[in-house]
Amino acid sequence: MAKTTGRQHMRIAARAAAAALTAALVATGTSAVAADAPQPSLGAAADQPAAATSAVAATPSFALYGVNSAGTAYSYAPNGKGGLSARENSGSGWVGVSAMMQVGHQADGKSDGLWFRETNGNMGYLKFDSSAIQIGTGWNIYNKIISPGQIGGAAAGDMLARATNGDLYVYLGYGNGKVTKRIKVGYGWDIYNEIAGNGDLNGDGKNDVVARDKSGVLWLYKGTGNQNAPFAKRTKIGSGWNQYNLLVSTGDVDLDGKTDLIARKGGELYLYKGTGNAAAPYKAKALIGTSGWNSYKFLF
Repeated sequence: MAKTTGRQHMRIAARAAAAALTAALVATGTSAVAADAPQPSLGAAADQPAAATSAVAATPSFALYGVNSAGTAYSYAPNGKGGLSARENSGSGWVGVSAMMQVGHQADGKSDGLWFRETNGNMGYLKFDSSAIQIGTGWNIYNKIISPGQIGGAAAGDMLARATNGDLYVYLGYGNGKVTKRIKVGYGWDIYNEIAGNGDLNGDGKNDVVARDKSGVLWLYKGTGNQNAPFAKRTKIGSGWNQYNLLVSTGDVDLDGKTDLIARKGGELYLYKGTGNAAAPYKAKALIGTSGWNSYKFLF
C-alpha cells in the first residue's frame, strides 16, 4: 500500500535530510521574489511541467507525518479502520525548517517527496531515496505554503504560496521537485488563518482547497484545473472551526476513495471524512487521536 511505502521512503529520506539541512544545497537559480510574470516562463521540453493525463488521477492517500521541536519525524499510516496506525520513527535532522509538505508527482495517489523551507528562506526539495536540491531563495515572503496536489492542469503536484500582503500564488510542479515561476491567482487571502487541501472534495476530478477565516468560518474553493484561475468562487461549509489550531489534509485517510480533512484541537486529533458532495463535503468529526498531538510543530 502507498502508506507503507511512504514510511520506508521517509526513513531513508530523513537520513539524507539531516546532512542536507546542515550543508549548502545545490542551487538551481529559481527565485521566489524574481518571478512576477503572469504566465510561467518555460524552457525546453525537458523542463516543462509534467504533461496532463487523460486518466483519472488516484485519490491521494499519504501517511501523516509529525515533526517535533527536536527535529524528529514520526509517521502515521492509515490503519484501514478509519484511523491511524501507531507511530513509527522516520528519522531526525529536521531542525532549522519553517515549513514542510508532501507532494505527489505521478497521479497515482502516492507521496514522492517533500518540499521544505529553511528558516533562512531557502526552499528545498527532497525526493524519497535521493538527496536534497535547492529550488529557490527568498521564500520568507510567504506566511503560508501548501501543496494541494495538482491544481494547474498537468500531472505533477503544484504549490500554493500566500504572501504576507494576502496575495496568492501558484507554482506549477515539473514533476522533479522544481517549479515554474509563480503565477498570481488571487489577493485578499490574508483573511484566512488556515488553508488546507490534497485532493478532490466534490467528485469532479479537480483538486480543491478549504480555507478558514478569522471568525472560524470554513470555505470551500472548488478547483477549476486552470493554472491562471485555479479556484471557483468560494462556498461556505460551516462555522465554529476556530476551535482547531491546525487543519491539514493528507488525502484519503479512511481509504474510501474520498479526500478527508484532519483537525487538531490542543493535543487531540479529529478526522472529517469526505463525502464527495460540495454542499456538505465532510461528515461529522471523529476522534482519531486522544493526546500528545500538540507536541508536533509540523503535521503534514
